[in-house]
Amino acid sequence: MTIKVVAISGSIRSGSYNSGLLRAAIEVAKECLQGIEVEFVEISHLPMLNTDLEGPGTFPHDVEAFRKKILEADSILFASPEYNYSVSAPLKNAIDWAGRPPNVWGDKAAAIVSAGAGFGGGRSHYHLRQIGIYIDLHFINKPEFFLNVFQPPAKFDNDGNLTDAATKEKLKEVLLALQAFSLRLKESLYDVLVKAPLSIVTWATLLGAISDQNSLLLTALAALKGFSGPFLG
Repeated sequence: MTIKVVAISGSIRSGSYNSGLLRAAIEVAKECLQGIEVEFVEISHLPMLNTDLEGPGTFPHDVEAFRKKILEADSILFASPEYNYSVSAPLKNAIDWAGRPPNVWGDKAAAIVSAGAGFGGGRSHYHLRQIGIYIDLHFINKPEFFLNVFQPPAKFDNDGNLTDAATKEKLKEVLLALQAFSLRLKESLYDVLVKAPLSIVTWATLLGAISDQNSLLLTALAALKGFSGPFLG
């Protein structure tokens, strides 16, 4: 089974070190790992969140395309710079768009890497993890990855590409942990959906469609169509 990872950088500047980390992660996955694919997904073109831009069950074109990428992914790799002790505005905006009902982040594995001065962007990790609680993202706990880009030896070239071998090895460790956690989550979800009898409410909850009672019932009925097993609760 191949784990599909969407990589999102919270920095949209051209020479971003955080984007450089994700480019390196893509290379590491291709050259050193099996069963994992990493795709960089751009967020700079997303409009600022404004629910006036939404139609009945629709979003702006760029938002729809972004949400589709997230929905189809097995897991998420965030590169999160630290802005004022928190995540960046572009990253929060992307998270909020994909979290609009129906939330497409739910029950995916996730990992965070960051690069910057001092603590290496580490404070942003904790705000991002807090956000993840509400949108049902499941972050790996270890290894943590905070990179001080100004501590010798040099980590990046003049174009923002990662050149440090030790840092690439740490990225590899993050990807391996994310892959393993993603597989465990998928196996657990399979056990719940296929092996265990569920109530209608549980089916609807797992499918992330509880925006109101009507959508709950409709989604549950769609999920249960053709299912003849026993129901509990």
